[in-house]
Amino acid sequence: QVQLVESGGGLVQAGGSLRLSCAASGGTFRNYQMGWFRQDPGKEREFVAAVSRGGRNSLLADSVKGRFTISRDNAKNTVYLQMDSLKPEDTAVYYCAADSRAPFFRVTDKAPEYDYWGQGTQVTVSS
Repeated sequence: QVQLVESGGGLVQAGGSLRLSCAASGGTFRNYQMGWFRQDPGKEREFVAAVSRGGRNSLLADSVKGRFTISRDNAKNTVYLQMDSLKPEDTAVYYCAADSRAPFFRVTDKAPEYDYWGQGTQVTVSS
């Protein structure tokens, strides 16, 4: 059973930065495509970013392109989301997800493709 634990959330002013981390255990991390999603209360879960198993390919939502970066360290079983130039509309609970069935170079923004999820970490951006 794969377990994902997010960290790094918090309160930041608009224009600031945060770095989220997601540590995986209980499986073979290098075999998983990894993604970040977010959800604000009353809204649907939204794709943010994904990175392929080897880290070569990544995908970002249009709303975060140029501001967020996803990366992974397979030696540390960890995926990161670097968030710069944060805006109040980035406020949400951020979830880490793992897709255990993805081909090596695949990245996807489809939540149903991910079969493991973390508990989430709150990010609040004040104006």
